[in-house]
Amino acid sequence: MSDHAQHYFVPQPSHWMIIGSFALLFMAGGAVMWFNGADVGRYGVLAGFVLLVFMMFRWFGDVVRESESGKYGKREDVSFRWGMSWFIFSEVMFFAAFFGALFYARVLSVPDLGGLTSRELLWPDFSGQWPSAGPGFQDQFTPMAAWGVPALNTLLLLTSGVTLTIAHFGMVEGNRAKLKLWLFLTIALGVTFLGFQIYEYSHAYSELNLKLSTGIYGTTFFMLTGFHGFHVTIGVIMLTTMLFRSIAGHFKPDHHFAFEAVAWYWHFVDVVWLLLFIFVYWV
Repeated sequence: MSDHAQHYFVPQPSHWMIIGSFALLFMAGGAVMWFNGADVGRYGVLAGFVLLVFMMFRWFGDVVRESESGKYGKREDVSFRWGMSWFIFSEVMFFAAFFGALFYARVLSVPDLGGLTSRELLWPDFSGQWPSAGPGFQDQFTPMAAWGVPALNTLLLLTSGVTLTIAHFGMVEGNRAKLKLWLFLTIALGVTFLGFQIYEYSHAYSELNLKLSTGIYGTTFFMLTGFHGFHVTIGVIMLTTMLFRSIAGHFKPDHHFAFEAVAWYWHFVDVVWLLLFIFVYWV
């Protein structure tokens, strides 16, 4: 029995996790300051994002070098699969909290505040119909329509799931040209999605008067779509890393879990967007 088969590879202690924590701290703290009128907060968000991207590429580099040096076997592969599964589960719970807030506001809170007793005693002009900023908000806004940029973005992300699956088939078949072409198209679709989302946000602020401060509707809309856009950005970075590794000749048809892990993550992002389109934009 080989030495590697007997021993499970344990990497050296890494500092990338604490750097990633600081990156998220800068982004969260900067966002809080920015949302409360302190323009310096935007620089905190930018600094945190740059630090996060730096951390990801350097940490990915360490893992790539360990993988390419033959330190990962079947036991490590099982650990990676469990780790990615639990990570995606934590992401499911993360978005479930926001969808739960949306459900509570739409189905319970807003209709109750527009009920007869609340209307007579507190807000006589509030109807309690969704979409609504909630009682006490006088500014008029226009909800984001589903059949426009959101529908186009839905098509883009669903298509990207197909192109990524085709790229995976190329990986399994050992067809490197097919793998790289369809993986590049997946990245291009993801970048296009982000470009349209930036346009959508600009349109919401400048023409619809729809902002993060627009009561419960604005809060749930931008928190759900914004965090999803952040996940798409992270997914694009990971897909780009997989493309560079594919160009460098990494991965084998029977040993390529790094690619599979990113594919799992991307398909999860697709499913979340489909739910967003239905419950945030359409219904």
